[in-house]
Amino acid sequence: MTPTVLKIIFIAIGIFLAYKLIFSGKKGLTIFEMHFKDGRLASHKGKIPEKFQKECRAIAKAEKLTCSVRCEKAGSVRLHISANVNDAITQRIRNLFPFEYYDKKQVDNSRQAG
Repeated sequence: MTPTVLKIIFIAIGIFLAYKLIFSGKKGLTIFEMHFKDGRLASHKGKIPEKFQKECRAIAKAEKLTCSVRCEKAGSVRLHISANVNDAITQRIRNLFPFEYYDKKQVDNSRQAG
């Protein structure tokens, strides 16, 4: 092989690795997702707290929202709401979310040898 071909292959591998490092990093474990379209729950996945889902659906219906609400856990629990929702409604949804439900410490019931 000629040195030019080797240089092109090396550059292509470098660009591919840079792309993978920059764009393929997943932030955390997705707990649930809800997608609203014109005020109706279009799709959802994961285990959503029942009271939170019911109240989000009521807000979305009243405001005719088209957005997505996603909860992910990366150390602590974070709630992501689409950018097309205004700040007042975003805050109302955040106030409804039961953060304490996910921040509970796991109780270890195993016996300790002593």
